Amino acid sequence: MKLFSRLSIFGWKSPVIQLFILILCTLSFSSEHSDLLAYERNTITIFEKVSPSVVFITSKSIQWDLFSMNVFEIPQGTGSGFVWDKKGNIVTNYHVIKNAHNISVTLHNGKSYEAGIVGVAPNKDIAVVRIEAPINELKPVRPGNTADLKVGRKVLAIGNPFGLDQTLTVGIISALGREIKSVTGRTIHDVIQTDAAINPGNSGGPLIDSRGLLIGVNTSIITPSGGSAGIGFAVPVNTVRRVVPQLIEHGKVIRPGLGIQTLSDNVAYSNDIEGVIIARVLPRSNAAKAGLLGLKKGLFGQVILGDVITGINNKKISSGDQLSHVIEQYNIGDIVKVSILRKGKPITLPVTLQRVE
Repeated sequence: MKLFSRLSIFGWKSPVIQLFILILCTLSFSSEHSDLLAYERNTITIFEKVSPSVVFITSKSIQWDLFSMNVFEIPQGTGSGFVWDKKGNIVTNYHVIKNAHNISVTLHNGKSYEAGIVGVAPNKDIAVVRIEAPINELKPVRPGNTADLKVGRKVLAIGNPFGLDQTLTVGIISALGREIKSVTGRTIHDVIQTDAAINPGNSGGPLIDSRGLLIGVNTSIITPSGGSAGIGFAVPVNTVRRVVPQLIEHGKVIRPGLGIQTLSDNVAYSNDIEGVIIARVLPRSNAAKAGLLGLKKGLFGQVILGDVITGINNKKISSGDQLSHVIEQYNIGDIVKVSILRKGKPITLPVTLQRVE
């Protein structure tokens, strides 16, 4: 009040007052503009930092002409990927290189290299290919951690939508813990949902946070038109960090398991059975040593139900997909308590997880 009473001495039309008001407006605008510039500066900085890690992938299949027996290379598709390490390992989606005979990787500097497949994880829609390129041309991306993510955090997607290389889109994390189906029909869990525009060709590219860390691999979208509708999905980085080193070392994912084979969920549903039916216990497996039982035939050829898995370490199990997901959270050699129903009676047996492929 004292300020306005002092200003009123000069009168509102006074040049002094008008100058003072102009300064206040300028300061207010500058403050807002500074916030906008800070956002823009972060976006530009992250793009300049991470874009050298993003690659353009083209795949081709080989076909034979039945009449002339000539061999043709047919374009299979295009996608994105990113440099994982200085050894030339490139991470992308499995569906980007599926059925490809020849794969070409183009780096940020425009140089292209033929790539060989190192390993694939179709159930996770992850693949690793490798190129022979000079170390100074390889700019690995830095992985982050899924545990740090929050809905509403800023994210950036970099890729090659519709073949347009080095394209940046920005958005937020729209949701966490989503589930999508892989090309094999298996569920990919803990998927990140984002409204950053993801279009055909973005598949395999990185989803980045505001610190420039990898938080996911852009994989799929929900769209009625074929283009971005603001609902995109990325395989979480923690899954990538677990799967990629195994693909590089073994060429496939080495998973922990019980040493059993199970029946389809449809069989359990159609027979009003809640849980996962053990079809067969592998000989000399840890499941066999623990005493788990599979199906067997009676004297007259009828099928006799063995054990039905209903839980792992007190986590309820209702499907084969859920059983696989829960077990994947443990390591080979861990002991888990397997809850089963045997002839209608609940039993819990300890089983040491073994290596399965």
